[in-house]
Amino acid sequence: MNQFLFWPKGRLGVYNLMYLIMAVVCFTGCRREPGIHVDFPPSLYSADVIDKWMTLEIRIYKNATGFGNGGFARPFAYSGISAYESIDPGLLSWKHKYNGLSGLPETDPFKKYNWPASVNASLAEINRGFFTTANLNATDLAAIDSLENALYLGFSGEKAEVLSRSVAFGKSIADAIFAWAQTDGFTQNNALPYTPPVGFGLWVPTSPTPPVAPFWGNDRRIISNSGDNDAPGTPIPYSVDPSSDFYKQVNDLYQASKVLTTDQKNQALFWRDVPGVSTPGHWMSITQQAIRQSNSRLDKAAGAYALTGICLNDAVISVFHYKYIYLNVRPITYIHNVIGDLSWAAQFTTPNHPEYPAAHAYISAAAAEGLTAAFGNIGPLSDHTWDYLGFPARTFNTFREFALDAGNSRFYAGIHYQPSIDAGLKSGTNVGDNVVNSLSRFNPKEK
Repeated sequence: MNQFLFWPKGRLGVYNLMYLIMAVVCFTGCRREPGIHVDFPPSLYSADVIDKWMTLEIRIYKNATGFGNGGFARPFAYSGISAYESIDPGLLSWKHKYNGLSGLPETDPFKKYNWPASVNASLAEINRGFFTTANLNATDLAAIDSLENALYLGFSGEKAEVLSRSVAFGKSIADAIFAWAQTDGFTQNNALPYTPPVGFGLWVPTSPTPPVAPFWGNDRRIISNSGDNDAPGTPIPYSVDPSSDFYKQVNDLYQASKVLTTDQKNQALFWRDVPGVSTPGHWMSITQQAIRQSNSRLDKAAGAYALTGICLNDAVISVFHYKYIYLNVRPITYIHNVIGDLSWAAQFTTPNHPEYPAAHAYISAAAAEGLTAAFGNIGPLSDHTWDYLGFPARTFNTFREFALDAGNSRFYAGIHYQPSIDAGLKSGTNVGDNVVNSLSRFNPKEK
């Protein structure tokens, strides 16, 4: 089975039935606005409004400060949810699935709406919530208003009262989603002080800056059961004995680092993501490219946008929860202090958080499950995220191949041991599956 089964046939059939019923009701005496109107379902609109907002958000992710790499999963997820719920998915809404959210605004079933106008207003509103003068430059802040206004002008053929109603609905959805996001614990938990424990074999910070996201694992998930069965298991026990499994996993990385091929080095740099669009931003870019390649309509684009963001958001919470439980030491620390090669360096700066499990593998695997549910095995798909840096595109037939490439890149970068990557891929897949299965009446996972 190769598609998330709300899209597109089943969903289009539901919409057509809903709108046929509404038309019959109108024709048999239910008077709406002056004249008789039957709304176009979201599946009949292009995804252009989603595409333009994703382009702007990816740019913003490159420039915004104060989020940290994984932190961009939050605006990605909540923006996607705002877009999806702003097309009024009706029976296909996920509003009863979101953890801790109730009372989302609803449309008037007997009045007409312009769904692209609703989505445009919603995405403008929620981006203004997440990005302020505290974390974004004036040019990018102004671009939010500019894009909203430019798209709005494109709806000028619609009646003024329909546009006004659609904009108001989209903004009301965004306001409700943003208010809910502010209670997820991110702001409070990530402002808490943290002192790493000291002891034999425990992680040692790799930077004088504060450790990254030590309490992120306490944040509220978007899907309450997304972390079920996601535990990666206990990592290989720490040891300095050259015959131990721990020494072996470090030495495997150390020896491989001396003979890296050009392609392996390029793979490491391709998935570095920082500085750049961030790892969630990279997966947003892949999502955008999949929407374009599949010629997705507005409803499917919004659903894929939301689903992938939710997978990423909840996977980030999971992986940081386990990182600060196991406090596994990074390769650079062990190679310097135990193997004794003080001149050794990873391909780029080691992130300042514990090693196990591998975050890139974890969150990439989760995103791949969301994208597979939405698009099936789309390939071949070429990832052009880094064209602007001159990196050649990387092409794969499935999203899971993208995730595997992302995970393994951290071994070649000298950032993670291979067992940590393997554990991250497995656990991230579980998170993605949990999200997908919670939001669907079917199981779209391909065996």
